[in-house]
Amino acid sequence: MAEYKLLLPSMGEGVMEATIISWLFNEGDFIKEDDSVVEIATDKVDSDVPTPVSGKIVKILKQKDEVAKIGEAIAILETEGGSQESQEPETKSYEEVKDQIVQPEPDVVNALEQPLSNYSDNSFSNQNSDIYLSPLVKSIVQEEKISESELKSIKGSGLEGRITKEDILGFLQNRGAVQSAPAPQTVSQAVSPVKSQPAPAQPISVNEGDEIIQMDRVRKIIADAMVNSKHTSPHVTSFIETDVTNVVTWRNANKNSYQKRDGEKLTFMPIFIRAVVKAIQDFPMINVSVDGDKIIKKKNINIGMATALPDGNLIVPVIKNADQLSLSGLAKAINDLAYRARNKKLTPADTQGATYTISNVGTFGNLMGTPIIPQPQVAILAVGAIVKKPAVIETEFGDVIAIRQKMFMSHSYDHRVVDGSLGGMFLKHVNDYLENWDLNTEI
Repeated sequence: MAEYKLLLPSMGEGVMEATIISWLFNEGDFIKEDDSVVEIATDKVDSDVPTPVSGKIVKILKQKDEVAKIGEAIAILETEGGSQESQEPETKSYEEVKDQIVQPEPDVVNALEQPLSNYSDNSFSNQNSDIYLSPLVKSIVQEEKISESELKSIKGSGLEGRITKEDILGFLQNRGAVQSAPAPQTVSQAVSPVKSQPAPAQPISVNEGDEIIQMDRVRKIIADAMVNSKHTSPHVTSFIETDVTNVVTWRNANKNSYQKRDGEKLTFMPIFIRAVVKAIQDFPMINVSVDGDKIIKKKNINIGMATALPDGNLIVPVIKNADQLSLSGLAKAINDLAYRARNKKLTPADTQGATYTISNVGTFGNLMGTPIIPQPQVAILAVGAIVKKPAVIETEFGDVIAIRQKMFMSHSYDHRVVDGSLGGMFLKHVNDYLENWDLNTEI
């Protein structure tokens, strides 16, 4: 018999750890190769971890609600055959993982690749503290000599209140401002805060018959992300009403034959994404992120697709390199991601790397909405319900009134880097691509 260590596998760009939700087997149970063994949760999605070998679970190393890092052993299996080797975490694990994550500044990378140094007594070592820090955050804390008392004053925006890289960098910006400010002349002199804090929330009264519902983990993550986005990006929203008569006519003419031929439903979303991709190619400064005072212009066009889940929560799977897909390829990718999202089959990698997002509020009969930008993107488009309306049409014989298929689009963008001209022109180009949709387009 041989011992085999089941490791937490890599789960995509930027995912460095996961929380154990539940074990699907107990110690002493025999599991077969490819069996799902444990349910895990990242800050994006829940998923299962399969076993690459058959064997008996000898010991579970990570219990429910505990956090495991990528490459860390979560269970020990007993397998047949003495020649099989255990999967030990390799010393090059960081080298293998770092290529999958968004690279930090070079000095931070150097800090991660070196042994952690001992600092003075007023620095934070995390050895005797109950504050959990990821390796990246820990390296920044130690390099900047942030004390434990300072660390405890930082409100974490990550999963379960954990401190993220963005929280630390924000603290350092404010810390520098405070340290560079002139010293007060008297002890009793008030010091103005760097940022105004919101007033404490008033207690909510609970009356007889009211029901208290505890937020689930996903809802907490969504709530934190939405609040963080509104605090981070000054939102501006532009609106346009689009004549999508050609789009509706084309889809009605092709949806049945396409489903018979490819076994796939033809929705409006592939058409919307095609128009957005073309507009991004016209205005690539929409496809950016902001890092402090730097603008990161993205090479890939990865479209996030906001998807409502049966439990009322929301998730945003990502169509990678959407500009390289045909209309049929977009349709297949959209249907696949939507199906797996609603059946909890997405992997963490499926929700990573979006550079622009579309939300179809028209699915619920809404005419328009003002969507919140998913960080670190700088813009998001909401498409509303398609409604028949009388409209004035210009013809060579003069203006006439006709029944047309109309739809509102709402474009929210980050006013730090996207001004009204860019945000408005981008939206107008999406509008033009949809209004001038070629009825002879092949799929």
